Amino acid sequence: MFKVEAVSECNAIVYFGDQIDLSLTPKISRFVAYLQTLSHPALIEVIPSYTSVLIQYRPDLLTYEQLVGVLTSLSATLEQKGEAPEVESAHSDYEPKLISLPVYYGAEVGPDLAVLAQAKGLSVDEVIERHSQQVYTVCAIGFAPGFAFLASVDESIAAPRHTEPRKWVPAGSVGIANQQTAVYPNDSPGGWQIIGNCPQILFQPDNSPMTPFQVGDQVTFTPISKDAFLAQGGQIWSQWK
Repeated sequence: MFKVEAVSECNAIVYFGDQIDLSLTPKISRFVAYLQTLSHPALIEVIPSYTSVLIQYRPDLLTYEQLVGVLTSLSATLEQKGEAPEVESAHSDYEPKLISLPVYYGAEVGPDLAVLAQAKGLSVDEVIERHSQQVYTVCAIGFAPGFAFLASVDESIAAPRHTEPRKWVPAGSVGIANQQTAVYPNDSPGGWQIIGNCPQILFQPDNSPMTPFQVGDQVTFTPISKDAFLAQGGQIWSQWK
């Protein structure tokens, strides 16, 4: 599937599929990498997601019809060659990395952990085991700076978002939303099922890069004790909002 649609007079979206599919992630990553190497003055921003890429462009420098032609040609080239030579040379110093994150799975920091376990007919330890034994792929970065959408959780613990989001979710909170899991990099509202907390800082705007994640990276979670969590700078909040 490859489809380009206009979103507005200066935005277009390229669809590679219509549902979460990890086989799309490397294809979308190559597509985005090549567009970024072009450094074309008409291309303002290129934003990947699970199944699509949003492109912000200047229609005074590149018409929508011309943009569709460029994107279609690029897709065909990547499909035939697997990866264009320009992408390889421009990104030869980057390989998708494996990131291991410590997580304290406890009731004080995971208010939905016990409820999720009961709803799924599992013990709390079984939920922790199934969440922490999976290797996840970074499929998109968005919602908030440094917020990496990771797929896919074990089907036995997949759970929908809350119908009413919390007004406040503390930084480091580890959540589940359907087939996805993620770590909230900052305090924010949120509706995900919160099952633990990661004490590691995942968004530092003064650093380069600001976040450890890139689309295509893989992430694992390592359970840690409450004492280890506190020793690594983790905080336990007495009240959730």
